[in-house]
Amino acid sequence: MKSVLLGSLLSLSGLPGLLCAQEQQTARVGDFKLESGEVIHDCTIGYRTFGTLNPDKSNAVLFPTALGWQSAGLASRIGAGKLVDNAKYFVIAIDSLGDGISSSPSNSSSQPGLSFPQFSIRDLVNVEQKVVSENIHIQHLRAVIGFSMGGMQAFQWAVTFPHFVDKIVSIVGSPQLSSYDLLLWRTTLLALESDPDWKQGRYSQEPALHLMNMLQALALQTPEFVKTNTTRQDYSKFESGLRQESDDLGANDMLRQIQAVLSTDVAGSFGGSLQSAAAAVRAQSLVVVNRQDRLVDPLPATAFAKLLHAQLIELDSSCGHRVHGCDMQRIGQEVGAFLRK
Repeated sequence: MKSVLLGSLLSLSGLPGLLCAQEQQTARVGDFKLESGEVIHDCTIGYRTFGTLNPDKSNAVLFPTALGWQSAGLASRIGAGKLVDNAKYFVIAIDSLGDGISSSPSNSSSQPGLSFPQFSIRDLVNVEQKVVSENIHIQHLRAVIGFSMGGMQAFQWAVTFPHFVDKIVSIVGSPQLSSYDLLLWRTTLLALESDPDWKQGRYSQEPALHLMNMLQALALQTPEFVKTNTTRQDYSKFESGLRQESDDLGANDMLRQIQAVLSTDVAGSFGGSLQSAAAAVRAQSLVVVNRQDRLVDPLPATAFAKLLHAQLIELDSSCGHRVHGCDMQRIGQEVGAFLRK
């Protein structure tokens, strides 16, 4: 997840290869019904493309955003020596609902603020499949790759659309939250809602979300990483950076995305059985976890990988949840070899 630490509307009538790659593009979905029965009115989904779609459209890779990230930020993970190479694949970096680019509490004219309905990980995947097939006109994906909330979406893609995608890559994601994950993310949500400037979602100026961001910093990074990269003398500067900035998500957008993370459960449509969910998967799977990840418990992904007979890479890095950046070249080599198989 990006975390606080850290275009123009184009016609979609032709093939995406005819559009300018990497520019912000927008797909109009219309009214989109969520699994709760609520509807996002005039739903739009943002995306950017990298690389060239080959004539038979067999090299398309979908790259959903993580919590707090936007498709522009995924450019730092796309290219030679990175997580996925756009010289070989047509990469669609797609903006998840609630990221301030796709339909969100912050940009909806008809459903602003908390009148914007709550959505789930399955809703993210359902609307992405609709955009890929109906707006971008691709009926099959070589792969879905994602880290963090994007990795959660990759797992859900494999279960929900088993015949639409050949391979999935989940990096520090999860198929189902553990009790520790629920504790962490429920506490994060409560920290956001307790901010005095949030005002039950009816704020006029963006809250700093200082407590929420400090809590996230504790989980995002290991003690070793913090001590190595921040001296006692630099601590005040470090903490002052734990506030919302102009390029971070708005508070209500963040709230809805956190609620989506809390919905993570590929077994939800299978009577709670991960074994049954795994049996529905047809895609080959690559699962990357970090044993020192404190933001997303690696154990559920590890267990699900074994049920899938997936290729499992278990890292042991003090980078914690940020391993997708710290060890990007190594992970990218593994992903490249996996996609070539």
